[in-house]
Amino acid sequence: MTLKDILPSRLGFGAAPLGNMFRDIPEDEALATVEAAWDDGIRYYDNAPFYGAGLAEIRMGNALAGKPRDQYVISTKVGRVILDEVEDVSAREQGEKAGVFQYGRPNKIVNDYSHDATLRSIEDSLTRLRTDHVEFAFVHDLAQDFWGDVWLEKFEEARKGAFRALDRLRDEGVIKAWGLGVNRVEPIELVMELDEPRPDAFLLAGRYTLLDHDKALQRLMPAAAERGLGVIVGGPYSSGALVGGPNFEYAPIKPAMKDRIARIKAIADRHGVSMKAAGLQFSLANPAVAAVIPGASQPSRIAEDSAALKEVVPADFWQELKSAGLVNPEAPLPA
Repeated sequence: MTLKDILPSRLGFGAAPLGNMFRDIPEDEALATVEAAWDDGIRYYDNAPFYGAGLAEIRMGNALAGKPRDQYVISTKVGRVILDEVEDVSAREQGEKAGVFQYGRPNKIVNDYSHDATLRSIEDSLTRLRTDHVEFAFVHDLAQDFWGDVWLEKFEEARKGAFRALDRLRDEGVIKAWGLGVNRVEPIELVMELDEPRPDAFLLAGRYTLLDHDKALQRLMPAAAERGLGVIVGGPYSSGALVGGPNFEYAPIKPAMKDRIARIKAIADRHGVSMKAAGLQFSLANPAVAAVIPGASQPSRIAEDSAALKEVVPADFWQELKSAGLVNPEAPLPA
């Protein structure tokens, strides 16, 4: 069974904003956003303990409580255990993601890719999500952006621990699939070369977007397609940069990227194309991509995402982007 067989649609819901990503989101607004996604027909929800130290999972569990469990799909992540004790949020070591969830819960986050911690992480997530199972589990942030020079040591820890634990859970039918949930291509390329254990799918955040896709096109996307391993694209708007936000890759946008975005927008405006449609439809055009999961923290954003997926984008728009050198010439473009 492939990822595309399990996913109910090509548009999912990324729950990072529910963990108070970048801002303190009121509880009623967070719950209303999930409700809007449900009302719009979205049935795939991605989460992680890291998002606000469990806050996003708690909110999603509350929002989906009472919905028929057989009608939606959940993915969450392992690699962190959330404790009851609290810590100084500003002192957390989180690589390039430092401060992203400063408004989340102050609960202590323990980074641990061992076998036993993986099982505990899944169990704790089930409690927070108020469900008895999740369909997918992704090993979270096993990459350079979080771990720097020691990322390969952490990868080896996960290979001996989390990978084998998730392999077993899949074989026992507890989960349907597992893989990596990362913001870099190298860990996915590495795990695809292992003889065992064998992952089923990947969640790649920020690396196959309209603004950043060159590296993924070199090896990752062709290899995933060849092996029948689906890729879910997280952060299709590049931390909001593509659609007018102030951040790219969790940090303020640099001048060169601002210029690139402005050039894309000028072409989009000429063709009457929304930037959301350009972003979502570009990512989905690659045959390896099974779904996109933009994050949302306001109900109105959900309708915008759905409309962007259905928007008719003229072929001339894509060709002009290619001629201007704004998309890689090897990138598959929407028909």
